[in-house]
Amino acid sequence: QVQLVESGGGLVQAGGSLRLSCAASGLTFSSYAMGWFRQAPGKEREFVANINSNGGRTYYVDSVKGRFTISRDNAKNTVYLQMDSLKPEDTAVYYCAAPPRWRAVDRTWATGGMNYWGKGTLVTVSS
Repeated sequence: QVQLVESGGGLVQAGGSLRLSCAASGLTFSSYAMGWFRQAPGKEREFVANINSNGGRTYYVDSVKGRFTISRDNAKNTVYLQMDSLKPEDTAVYYCAAPPRWRAVDRTWATGGMNYWGKGTLVTVSS
């Protein structure tokens, strides 16, 4: 079965950096666009970034543009989220997600449109 396993979360001071990883198994990774979502305490899960199957196209939510970078290594079946200049409002559980294989990247993805989810990794940014 499909498994998405996130890692790399933790506690960081404002202005710091973290790199999240999502290791995928059970699917032909190089055929899927991939995405990152996050859910802050008391808020709904929101789209953060996505990347197409070959890594040539990416989209970001406005609040992270210029600070976060999504990338992937198809040889390692892994998608990454490099997070720089972190802010306290970036505190959330970050989830990796895979849409249906036919789904292309777009400016945003709805949570209901994803087929597979990881269990999430907690990022806490202190002020």
